[in-house]
Amino acid sequence: MVNSNKHPGPDMVSSNTDIRKMVYASLFAALTSIGAYITVPLGPIPFTLQMVFVLMAGAMLGSKWGGLSMVVYVLLGIAGLPVFSNGGSGLGVILGPTGGYLIGFIAAAFIIGYLFEMNGCNNLLKNGIFVTIGSVVIFCFGLAHLMIVADMSFMQAVTVGFLPFILPGIVKIAVATGIATKYKI
Repeated sequence: MVNSNKHPGPDMVSSNTDIRKMVYASLFAALTSIGAYITVPLGPIPFTLQMVFVLMAGAMLGSKWGGLSMVVYVLLGIAGLPVFSNGGSGLGVILGPTGGYLIGFIAAAFIIGYLFEMNGCNNLLKNGIFVTIGSVVIFCFGLAHLMIVADMSFMQAVTVGFLPFILPGIVKIAVATGIATKYKI
């Protein structure tokens, strides 16, 4: 029997919402991949835009879908697609010096999304704090991994894997916060 009801029921609305979120999660995985190729020269250390999209994914998609978008991104790279910076791919990248930052993308998107879900998302200052927390999470994962993989002391890892990225990080936080506060998905 064909349902001739013109109004979608709750199951259909929920299904459409999930499909919409899946599309956006896929979009942010793709944007993060593209961002890995876009280098912005800012002083002596150029930076890629992938972290901006990671931060925005959490802020705009929430914990579940933001985190999943980064899981997809990382899995695509592990599977061999050249989605990491400089066209990198494979498990070797995850196990290498920068792998902790990539794993940190997943945690950061989830945590930012959770903070936005629990605390609203219309206040620019509050949102900036949430996105900054996510950025710190990425660096914590990255530095811990860098210390293990490259056999560095904490200060060596901070000198190489954090200090040069403070100013670009502030710019990324500001951009992600501004966009996520202004535009809702």
